[in-house]
Amino acid sequence: MSAPVLNGPFVLPMFRSFVPRKMQPWIYLFIAVTFQLSGGVYLGALNQMIGSMSLMREDILMCMYANLAGMAIYFPLLFRMKFRFTNKTLLTSAALGVLLCNLIAPHITFLPLLWLVCFIEGMCKIQGTFECMSNIQLWMTPKRDFTVFFPWLHIVILGSIQLSDLITTRLMYHYHWTYMNLFVAGLMLIVLLIQFTCVKHFRFMRKFPLFGIDWLGGILWAALLAEIAFLFNYGDWYDWWNSPVIRQLTIVIFITLGICIWRMMTVRHPFLEPKMWTYRHFLPLLGLVTLVEAFLATEHVLEEVFYEEVMKYEELVSSQLDWLAIVGIVCGCVFSYWWMHVKQYNYVRLVIVGFIGLIGYLIGFYLTLSTDIHISQLYLPTVCRGFAYAVLSATFMVCLEEIMTFQHFFQGLSVFNMLHMVVGGVVGAAVYAQGLAYYVPDNLARYGSAIDHVAFSSSPFNLGHYMEEFISQMMEISIKQIYGWVAYACIFLFLLLLLYDFPARRSLKNIPSWKEVAREVKNTFWRTTHTVGERKIGRLFTCIFIELIINRVYAIRLRKQTAVAIRHKLYLFLTSHL
Repeated sequence: MSAPVLNGPFVLPMFRSFVPRKMQPWIYLFIAVTFQLSGGVYLGALNQMIGSMSLMREDILMCMYANLAGMAIYFPLLFRMKFRFTNKTLLTSAALGVLLCNLIAPHITFLPLLWLVCFIEGMCKIQGTFECMSNIQLWMTPKRDFTVFFPWLHIVILGSIQLSDLITTRLMYHYHWTYMNLFVAGLMLIVLLIQFTCVKHFRFMRKFPLFGIDWLGGILWAALLAEIAFLFNYGDWYDWWNSPVIRQLTIVIFITLGICIWRMMTVRHPFLEPKMWTYRHFLPLLGLVTLVEAFLATEHVLEEVFYEEVMKYEELVSSQLDWLAIVGIVCGCVFSYWWMHVKQYNYVRLVIVGFIGLIGYLIGFYLTLSTDIHISQLYLPTVCRGFAYAVLSATFMVCLEEIMTFQHFFQGLSVFNMLHMVVGGVVGAAVYAQGLAYYVPDNLARYGSAIDHVAFSSSPFNLGHYMEEFISQMMEISIKQIYGWVAYACIFLFLLLLLYDFPARRSLKNIPSWKEVAREVKNTFWRTTHTVGERKIGRLFTCIFIELIINRVYAIRLRKQTAVAIRHKLYLFLTSHL
């Protein structure tokens, strides 16, 4: 990483001298956006890819999860690569990898090979993004303040996701869905041109060899992540554990997990170190981010079903909401920057604010979903979704950086993104798909009584139109029901966070035990109702009474020394408590 220049504007030493200093960070920011726009497949053209490549929806989604898994699993290697190779080498190789993957992906029909290509593309994508953003970090925040860096980083990441969907939809509508791959390939050619003409090889330290990397451990964790994604992505199609495929895969998942844990505990330098799991608040943070991603998976399941099956929107129409999502993302990132950096407020309360936005999105869709609405009525819930996603993502990243040391931060970031990018979303999507599979037939059975002789008696009766409208209404009711349950779960988690952050909780003393309460009451009673002389007389008579009991009962059975010891300890106890 370059150092800040004290006598002039920020400079990146890997740029050649003819490149203006003020333009250097903006060039790298542009390159980071181009990498974030890339992907092995593009879900904006999902339906067209299904028809052209003769694939199922689950096959295309598995390509997306493979791409995200490649990004998540590569985090522990980012700094090792940075210390070994120059910035120009890493960016050139990353751009070449993205270029080749985008050119060959539309022509591959063998699914395992397509998934592998998407996985490699994800690794190249995160490598290029990291190289650009890590070099301009000091331009964004000279003090390396992550409460500044992460909010602006998420504008690039989350905004590029929405922008990629918009570009894909436009190119697909006017030309063909493969033009998005060609567009990204053209961007990578521009990146390569910049690298060859404007950038030189520069090292800020001596080469650090790639020794001590647990390559096999990384492959095992990647295999585990792919198996979990396959299980929940294809589970509904295989009828879950009624299928021998899912039963066998479940066994394989547990075996792979056991091997990963065994290797982590026995290898000298494991891919994910055991120490990384022991940081305070790390496991609760992982659970929270998984639940948030599961809540936000409604965007990819329920919203798409509503747009396509109920409202009959074309992709060009539904993609208009991406602009509103970008507005929400920018507002959320700016608000997170103001909250964490300017005001330096509590992080937990910022998470609560993010949950308020998430609840607003869920309740907004629950109250708005209808076949009679205009698309503009979905603008506000979509803005709330973008706002909540930006606030929660930036805050979780800052919290992760706060609770972990640099040694384990990128390992923790890898696990964090495994859940953030893959597991949370695929589990949430599986739950919602199963919910639709239950509620749609249930509602058809409940409301099917509306189809009777009175409905058929109208003349002329258009049976096809009537049944199509009836099915759409059942889909609408089912989606509303699932949105309601998700809103209930989100509100429940929101209330738990409020209880956790309750101001009086931190100032209340521990509640004493019943024995302590009884002892305090007894002491108070003797001090307030008896004089000093009365308390001494009472203590004397009590000791005499206990002495008689010991002599009568215990001295007969015990040795003399034992009776004396018991008598002495009891006397000390009584004199100190009466």
